[in-house]
Amino acid sequence: MSETKILLESGTNELEIVEFYLDESRDRGDYRGYYGINVAKVLEIIQMPELTEMPEVAHPSVLGAFNLRNEIIPLIDLAAWLHKTRAEKEPPKVIVTEFNRTKSAFLVSGVTRIHRIGWQEVEAPTNYVSSLTVNSITGVVKISGRITFILDMEKICKDLNPGSEPDLEASNKVREAIVHKKYRVLLADDSTMARNMIAGILNSAGFKVHTEENGEKALQYLLKTKALAAAEGRPLDQYVNLVISDVEMPSMDGHTLTRRIKDDADLRHLPVILCSSIITGTLHHKGIAVGADAQVSKAELGELAPKAMKLLEEQAE
Repeated sequence: MSETKILLESGTNELEIVEFYLDESRDRGDYRGYYGINVAKVLEIIQMPELTEMPEVAHPSVLGAFNLRNEIIPLIDLAAWLHKTRAEKEPPKVIVTEFNRTKSAFLVSGVTRIHRIGWQEVEAPTNYVSSLTVNSITGVVKISGRITFILDMEKICKDLNPGSEPDLEASNKVREAIVHKKYRVLLADDSTMARNMIAGILNSAGFKVHTEENGEKALQYLLKTKALAAAEGRPLDQYVNLVISDVEMPSMDGHTLTRRIKDDADLRHLPVILCSSIITGTLHHKGIAVGADAQVSKAELGELAPKAMKLLEEQAE
């Protein structure tokens, strides 16, 4: 896909999604479900390629692999992963993606178009909807009178590759350095899987962690904490020392949250680390533009605790 203008903009609280659909065969008739993925994760959309079978595939939704410009990319049948039976109504499409520094491809029934929307239009799924979809949906948005689900692609890829755990050797060394300092971290991430994993890494490194599900809730927590600190006559750093935020989140994204923090006279001293699967060389400038103090790819979570410690030590100096 060609680079779109939104990839160059920062802090607008907007995103562009590639909307696609899955035609599903059901006993009571075929059904078309609509889904979305952030444009920043999509490399291109192609016709069904010639596949090569992969030995000892761990999941039945992995159909094989194909060669795309001298890179071997696995193809995942998204309908099969979602435990649906795809109806063969038309030649399928393949969405080639890159996030967490890994390229994967997903087989879908078809693609509609790219939509530009505000993150405030994206609603977080209810606990009930999340439980029914095995926490595979991170957002729900209404487009052209229909409901489109934004899938947690990182969770899908992690479930398909459960052995891919971060190297925490450097993170474990941090614990020895901060065991008595009681640093408090605010973590914002809409993915339950990612939120629990990152909080676990930070807790193991010795940080105390408070979590929120999106940037809007994280900002409200900071504003309430700021008011509490003022009322009690204490410095803010007795309540929170650092913010770690995902970028893609319903209501308010991480870039907008960072900008709001840095625009606030009382909050701007808080170090902010953006931790996302879409932090790449191409998009790194967006975090810099809104004032992020550091950026870490979710493919390198072992760097998160050491980077947080370094920022806090620099601030203390």
